[in-house]
Amino acid sequence: MVASTVTLLPMDQAGARERIQKLLVTGDNRMKQGVAPEKARGSYEQALEVAREAGLEESVRPLVEIRLADLERLTPGSPRSAPPAA
Repeated sequence: MVASTVTLLPMDQAGARERIQKLLVTGDNRMKQGVAPEKARGSYEQALEVAREAGLEESVRPLVEIRLADLERLTPGSPRSAPPAA
């Protein structure tokens, strides 16, 4: 049995960066348009998950944390998910 590891190629990381950017912008737009806060939160959490899988979590986490804090500040009492895992 041979164990394999998955390593992202530069193009895959570029694709992940693009996906992360789209998810962050989608979440931002949902906040601006007054869509349900859970949908914006979901976009941000998806962006963090994509970043985690691509090995980019360290650079993306602060962006997501700021947005989640803004979301909480703008919609107090909205259902909160667990804080992003460290």
